[in-house]
Amino acid sequence: MSDDVLTQAFIYLAAAVIAVPVAKRLGLGSVLGYLIAGVVIGPFGLGLLGEGGEDVMHFAEFGVVMMLFVVGLELEPNLLWRLRGPILGMGGLQVVGTAAVVTAGAMLVGLAWQPAVAVGLTLALSSTAIVLQSLQEKGLLRTAGGQSSFAVLLFQDIAVIPMLALFPLLATVPHSATGASEESHAAEATTWISGLPAWAQTLAVLAAVAGVVLSGRFLVRPALRAVAATRLRELFTAAALLLVIGIALLMTQVGLSPALGTFLAGVVLANSEYRHELEGDIEPFKGLLLGLFFIAVGASIDVALILAQPLLIVGLVLAIIAVKFAVLFAISRAFKLSLDQGLLLAFALPQVGEFGFVLFAFANQQGVLDTTITSPLVAAVALSMALTPLLLLVNERFVQPRFGTRERAAGEPDTIDDRSPVIIAGFGEFGATVGRLLRANGVRATVLDLDSDRVDLLRKLGMEVYYGDASRYDLLLSAGAEEAKLLVLALDSPERTVELVHTARTHFPHLQIMARAFEWNDAHDLLEAGVEHVYRQSLDTALRAGTEALRLLGARAYTAQRAAQKFLRHDEESLRQLTRSRAADRTSYLSAARQRIEDLERIMLADRAEPQLDRDAGWDPESLREEVRRLGLAGPPPERPSPSGAAPAPGD
Repeated sequence: MSDDVLTQAFIYLAAAVIAVPVAKRLGLGSVLGYLIAGVVIGPFGLGLLGEGGEDVMHFAEFGVVMMLFVVGLELEPNLLWRLRGPILGMGGLQVVGTAAVVTAGAMLVGLAWQPAVAVGLTLALSSTAIVLQSLQEKGLLRTAGGQSSFAVLLFQDIAVIPMLALFPLLATVPHSATGASEESHAAEATTWISGLPAWAQTLAVLAAVAGVVLSGRFLVRPALRAVAATRLRELFTAAALLLVIGIALLMTQVGLSPALGTFLAGVVLANSEYRHELEGDIEPFKGLLLGLFFIAVGASIDVALILAQPLLIVGLVLAIIAVKFAVLFAISRAFKLSLDQGLLLAFALPQVGEFGFVLFAFANQQGVLDTTITSPLVAAVALSMALTPLLLLVNERFVQPRFGTRERAAGEPDTIDDRSPVIIAGFGEFGATVGRLLRANGVRATVLDLDSDRVDLLRKLGMEVYYGDASRYDLLLSAGAEEAKLLVLALDSPERTVELVHTARTHFPHLQIMARAFEWNDAHDLLEAGVEHVYRQSLDTALRAGTEALRLLGARAYTAQRAAQKFLRHDEESLRQLTRSRAADRTSYLSAARQRIEDLERIMLADRAEPQLDRDAGWDPESLREEVRRLGLAGPPPERPSPSGAAPAPGD
């Protein structure tokens, strides 16, 4: 048995380690990588998990438990209250509206109302994992459309709990007809409330839920405090798992879904002052178990069914995406989101989420849906998730540049009459800081931003901000690029930044370009595109922190400042040299990078070993002397201090 467990663990982990990096490399995301791994090793692929996928579903069950635990753990009361309008309004309308349309369609094709409701509610959900990760990678999570997407997803995650409680009431087929095992029937017969009358069972369920809530308020915190006093991190993690499993077992014994108990456990811990520490301890387990869950889901996809009925599966996928897209877009207009943000919401959430696998399996087990119905639907769910990155790419490349700016043309177009010496493209945190500094020093700038809601807000604050895609030649021309002297690029997307560089250098070669880079690779791309002034957004802040660290460790303030400036000059030189090396091959690049690191360490050590002249003469003497020479004010060289270390006379 131990050998079998080790074999299964090796297969799962090997599949994940191989498939996920490949999927990420192709831009598909980690979730789809896990799904593909499951298909490959599952009973319909290489068959490494055994016939029937029993081991697969065993792993999937615990993955779902941990997934719901994390959902509950992240539901802070403050977050719920702050987003109460979008959560209840947009989220509620989306779930109810989509479920109603899909239920009506399912009944039209011949399903009874009970299974039709189950299908409608399940297909109303979207993929939290894929959507949030994709929006974050594209820098869209903080936009109005991104925040609306998050609110809808949060409501959907909460709505899963009442759905799990509702599905058993929709059962129309005996459990045995759907393939439920004899063990599950035996488990039902041995619950604590199996022999009680209906009213007593209801009271027992309510008492169990109330007991979980009250124990969370009065027992869990003292218990966690006692565990924390041991200063054993692994014991704290064990206590969290004990609470999760214990409450799940309690819910099972009173006839409720273990998933509901797991969610309650997460909510209990969310109200604890130890929530953040628990999140840090659980995060690796959460990622691994979710990965195992998605592998299990992939292994359960009937590839033979997709190949046998491709038109049915593709038709289901297209119908699901079309219905959800229409509902989401209608809701965005009802809540007065701008056209570009409404399209972002609609393109982000038309897929079916990971909870769809859970609910279809649960509906099958409870006798709500037959496998002949759930099998093609599960395949459609997986394919809809796979299309999400492509849909967001279509929105970014083709839809937003056209319809996103058309809304302004149809309403009140942004006529740019300003002729400022500076144009700032992108007015997020980085661009706003540059703009405010220029404005405080009497320099007016023409600001362009593609987030219409941000534009409206900044205009209300009295700032001159214009809506539009700065990468368009006609908009740059309208913004006065022919007369401007400086173009500051502070866009949230590295790809759009490089695209704007090419546009500006082609049509307005006189412009000096200053560009924000997120990391070394972005900086290399910008330098290769011909940008002379590249600023990595975290470099100056990191150097300030490093300077302060040296000072706190005992270094004198000017010594720490000098070290930071020397580091900055060497780092900028390294960036430009390595950009040239990158054009050759990766081996030359890595060799040059290692050499530059060694050179920097040697320079810094040599600087510390030099006499104290320059370091005692003032702040950054090299640049001060260069400025004096440039102004023609150079005088006799400064006298060296006496051996006793006395400072020069005031007149020197």
